[in-house]
Amino acid sequence: MSEAPGANECCGGFEAAEIDRSRALQERFKATFAEIFKNPAAPRTVVIVPSITFDREVMARITGAIHYEERMLCLLLLLRLPRARVVYITSTPIAESIIDYYLHLLSGIPGQHARKRLVLLSCYDSSDVPLTAKILARPRLIQKIRDAIPDPCSAHLSFFTVTPLEKKLALTLDLPIYGCDPALSCWGSKSGSRKIFREAGIPLAQGFEDLRDASDIAGALAELKRTNPQLRRAVVKLNEGFSGEGNAIFDFAGAPKGSGLKAWVLNKLPSLSFEAHGMALDAYLEKFQSMQGIAEEFLEGASKRSPSAQLRIDPAGSLEPVSTHDQVLGGQNAQIFLGCRFPADAAYRLAIQEKGRRAGEVLAAKGVLGRFGVDFISVRDGADWCHYAIEINLRKGGTTHPFLMLQFLTEGRYEPETGLFLAPSGRACYYYASDNLHSDCYRGLTPSDLIDIAATHGLHFNAATQEGVVFHLIGALSEFGKLGILSIGNTGEKAYASYLRSVEILDRESKLPGLPGCA
Repeated sequence: MSEAPGANECCGGFEAAEIDRSRALQERFKATFAEIFKNPAAPRTVVIVPSITFDREVMARITGAIHYEERMLCLLLLLRLPRARVVYITSTPIAESIIDYYLHLLSGIPGQHARKRLVLLSCYDSSDVPLTAKILARPRLIQKIRDAIPDPCSAHLSFFTVTPLEKKLALTLDLPIYGCDPALSCWGSKSGSRKIFREAGIPLAQGFEDLRDASDIAGALAELKRTNPQLRRAVVKLNEGFSGEGNAIFDFAGAPKGSGLKAWVLNKLPSLSFEAHGMALDAYLEKFQSMQGIAEEFLEGASKRSPSAQLRIDPAGSLEPVSTHDQVLGGQNAQIFLGCRFPADAAYRLAIQEKGRRAGEVLAAKGVLGRFGVDFISVRDGADWCHYAIEINLRKGGTTHPFLMLQFLTEGRYEPETGLFLAPSGRACYYYASDNLHSDCYRGLTPSDLIDIAATHGLHFNAATQEGVVFHLIGALSEFGKLGILSIGNTGEKAYASYLRSVEILDRESKLPGLPGCA
């Protein structure tokens, strides 16, 4: 296999001794992994740092971004394991009512028993600095994390994404990471993803990677149009865009033929349609020069979907399919992740899983570790679907926490042979999940208000029927009017109907007479 381009740069300037120590920590994790993870009664400590370490200006465009640290609260359900300890660190304290809400989802474990094994720590810092950087700047907090770990040999770190900052924190705490080493993060960029797809023999959209500036973008767009004169649109993407916020659409309407095409494209770049609200060309090009990116054809189709496959490579190197989803996309050009349906459509879920597996085999050979997702665009061609790989996310994503929640709530299992998730009873489980339920009318609703509404109207998960709803991003509700919902049913239709009912109830309850802001 070829070496990762720019691997030395990706290492973030670590000294040789630090790299050796990191390897030793990961080898220790590999040696203890099977013994700990396959034994529910084995003691363990999971240190969770939900730092979304992406470009600060890109993250600033996401409403309530700091509350995305709550996405990983689903991992509190690890406390169902009787000897597991969880240390959860956030930028600002999480309301105790939110913690109580999650702990009450545990079955078979008294809430008090679980709460004694949970350590919540906070930086008390709401700035837009990445959470991991905040922790590293607080030696006393680092010592509190150390003090909360009874046995470092049975502990590991879980991050949302792993950059050199997270690796530095791991070395500071002397703990291994269940996630991809930043030296390999290039394979999860938009450019690196395209190279993996080629190596794996997976169809992908026509395009160009490793673009550096406006001239490169214009040249790539012009070449796409020359190669395919019928091409109507193309998409330009930052290598490290988050949730579609780094994407922009270029329209070829009025494009000339002949040698003047690149100059025409360059002159028309200010007309790029950005997915990120308020983005301007100069700021976008500045980001492009710092992180580079790609340009590829915009896949058209009257019937088009965006499925994804999630897989996991464990510390022993085993590759395992985890799930498939149909992503729900929004924004003016349907590039922004809003939510997902599980499982993906039966017409193609196994095909998507297989293509994801092929990409996973290439990634495993390069040393990648942890959960990752492979996104596709699927276009119907008659009775069949054509699937084009779009990108790889070498991190947890928007589909990770709803699936983990389903797994923890039901104690069921994913069946790769069918692409279904089966409860212990053998019945299939389906869900609809959204991170982006947003209404100005929800502003001012506190976590306690939400819990009261849920209790009054029966908006909860029923362990007996294995159906119901669970809320997340609860901390974003009062200030930003934003909320996440996971709706589980024994059919996809029931799951979606339950979601719609939940939204209808929230809308109605937030518009009660006398409440401000919503006439």
